[in-house]
Amino acid sequence: MADAKILVVDDDPAIRNLIHRFLAKQDYQMESAEDGKTALAVFEQFNPDLVILDLNLPDTNGYDLCKEMQSRTAVFVLMLTSRTDESDKIRGFNEGADDYLTKPFSLGELEVRVGAVLKRKRPLMVAEQQCLVFNALAIDPVRREVMLDDQMVPLTALEFDLLHFLASHPGRVWRRSELIQKVWDYDYVGDQRVVDVHIGQIRKKIEKDTTQPALIQTVRGVGYKFEPPGSASEAS
Repeated sequence: MADAKILVVDDDPAIRNLIHRFLAKQDYQMESAEDGKTALAVFEQFNPDLVILDLNLPDTNGYDLCKEMQSRTAVFVLMLTSRTDESDKIRGFNEGADDYLTKPFSLGELEVRVGAVLKRKRPLMVAEQQCLVFNALAIDPVRREVMLDDQMVPLTALEFDLLHFLASHPGRVWRRSELIQKVWDYDYVGDQRVVDVHIGQIRKKIEKDTTQPALIQTVRGVGYKFEPPGSASEAS
């Protein structure tokens, strides 16, 4: 998606301009903002595919801005931070971030991360467009919506991708490393427990009892599997 639209939000003009100029040379359509208020105004007009978002802004924090933007569209968010604390990263993923870059970073790494996140927006194959229905749970990959007992389940973009992937292969056990490769779409070098964080968030939203999850089951020593309730029913 070399023509994708990217919004850079960073109050440091040197970093903001560097990212803007570098990605513009890669044929991305670019816009920039130096604070949260400007970012939201540009976001409304520009409707970006990806926001590269600094965590520390003068008028807001990146977590709040990420949630606000993702409540409006299914935009991808790549967070920038000078923090290396793992709890910040986990919170970022919980708030909807799709990836994380810690300053200082190389432009080469930025290019790979941006490309990997945007690749997740690849067109669906016909087989992948089918609505998956498991009793009261329905997963619609075209609308990117999940319904449970006729109620909309609010999932982040990454949570949806992970649930849809698992549900597309019912009964199959996946290792964390395999899920990262399939869902994150590149060789993620960070802590594989990031998978556990996202699984935990999904379970809170779709499981009746998170202490004994029925749909997304942990296979000790291996990873996770999606176990359909009874057998999958046909969408009527």
